[in-house]
Amino acid sequence: MQRTHTCGELTEKQAGKEVTLTGWVHRRRDHGGMIFIDLRDRYGLTQIKFDPEVNLEAHTQAEKLRSEWVVQVTGKVMTRPEEMINEKLITGKIEVPVEKIEILNQSKTPPFEIDDKNSAMTNESLRLKYRYLDLRRDNLQDLLSRKAEFIQDIRKYFIDQGFLEVQTPILANSSPEGARDWLVPSRLYPGKFYALPQAPQQFKQLLMVGGVDKYFQIAPCFRDEDPRMDRHFGEFYQLDMEMSFVEQEDIFAIMEPLMIELTKKYSKKEIVDESFPQIPWREAMNKYGSDKPDLRFEMEIKTITELVAGCEFGVFAKAVEEKGVVHALKVDGGANFSRKEIDDLTELAKSKGAAGLAYIIIKETGELQSPIVKFLGDDLAQKIVAIVGAKSGDIIFFGADKWRVVCDALGVVRDKCGEMLGLKDNKKAAWAWITDFPMYDYSEIEEGKIDFGHNPFSMPQGGMKALQEKEPLEILAYQFDLVLNGFEITSGAIRNHRPDIMREAFKIAGYTEDEIGQKFGHILEAFEYGAPPHGGNAPGIDRMFMVLNDCDSIRDIYAFPKDGQGKDAMLGAPSEVTEAQLKELRLQIKKD
Repeated sequence: MQRTHTCGELTEKQAGKEVTLTGWVHRRRDHGGMIFIDLRDRYGLTQIKFDPEVNLEAHTQAEKLRSEWVVQVTGKVMTRPEEMINEKLITGKIEVPVEKIEILNQSKTPPFEIDDKNSAMTNESLRLKYRYLDLRRDNLQDLLSRKAEFIQDIRKYFIDQGFLEVQTPILANSSPEGARDWLVPSRLYPGKFYALPQAPQQFKQLLMVGGVDKYFQIAPCFRDEDPRMDRHFGEFYQLDMEMSFVEQEDIFAIMEPLMIELTKKYSKKEIVDESFPQIPWREAMNKYGSDKPDLRFEMEIKTITELVAGCEFGVFAKAVEEKGVVHALKVDGGANFSRKEIDDLTELAKSKGAAGLAYIIIKETGELQSPIVKFLGDDLAQKIVAIVGAKSGDIIFFGADKWRVVCDALGVVRDKCGEMLGLKDNKKAAWAWITDFPMYDYSEIEEGKIDFGHNPFSMPQGGMKALQEKEPLEILAYQFDLVLNGFEITSGAIRNHRPDIMREAFKIAGYTEDEIGQKFGHILEAFEYGAPPHGGNAPGIDRMFMVLNDCDSIRDIYAFPKDGQGKDAMLGAPSEVTEAQLKELRLQIKKD
């Protein structure tokens, strides 16, 4: 017999009705012969009761039951006495005296309690090893259910907007898109490899060439990147979308209503500004020290380079002489930071390349406390205090170095100060577009080499003329990010649809004609057959859902996540393969 009802739906309306329930034994309580069990399924809990005077056989069976055994029970719904009502449960006003029970399966003693209250005390590695048990917890059941609905709403939105859902290949070619590829050896073509897509970037552009003017998919993406709090190891899902015959504002106009709808439905956050501010990349770096600033709090960084030029403080003077910058960050109430907290902030700045972190404390008396005041002089120190708008009880931190070093260092200090002062209000959602990213930057791998700063397939602002007449680091691209509460949610761009401009763009990044042809010949050839102007973006669904739900880690929102070291503790992956498998692929393992 199959169940007639779920454990989470029974109310006093079903009183007197015979029901059959199935589920797991959540808790078992023996009250002097009367046995009570909380029966659990995905939908909730129902209390079932075994009375030896009503049904001795069922009671005898119930004496065997232990935590996580799977059972099926039949009985008539009964309302509980008023003093026994549990208002915390939907089913708290009823119970089911069991007339018949069938034990469907037994369970070993679980390695941890299947209880949300104790989950934080359970080691994550243990929970991931037994993830199938961890998934039985209410909060994970709810999270998976909400995530499924989240994705359904995204899909419905784009279908309603006239987009066509198209699946693109998983086995593709290797191409430079910012991260290491996952390579797949070919059995049929020994010595050659497929690559799992970092994103469907080239495919979606080819769809535009093919006349699919509005495309989307919930796309799996694969990148061999180190895991972190907001980045799952190896694989993730993104909402991939692309449109033809559009400009940047057209993409914004499609994305903003969706983000507003998802924020309001799937979080309790209040949107700070529904008009979604647009901040140029350089302005964001100057003001917030980050291209994904947390705008739930202000705390802007100020440029004081010209003011301190020629001053007696050697660190500032040297930075100006060497064409660097001096920036100041005023932190309201920061005068109360302890010496250790200031030292920790200094180490944080150093982790971003800064030599140190100078500061001035404005005491309640108005006195300026800092080793650097004697070098600056009282007049200049007071001018700095006035320009940054500091008052008694504040602290000013300074960065003096190359522009990017100063931005990055004060950016992490700003972010940490916001956390220390409780300014990161989880009841707020601060969305913003960061626009006008630089087309090129210095390579992180090869010193002095020019490389793409963002997406290599983006259109440079100014087109061919900009590529031919401007210095590479001065060229801006039609590239943008959407950020939320300090997290990058999406990257996007107006694409480079002109083969001549694309070839020139790759040449500036150091690619030879042969390399361009080998890696991008297919897309360049496609663009020679009438490629339309097009653009799009690809929000990370997992990261967005994580931020909206204030999860501690992106791993929390996956059914079967990898751990913090990129391993699957449950399946034991990555694992070795047999010699026969290697031989078939004509591969050998090189021993260290």
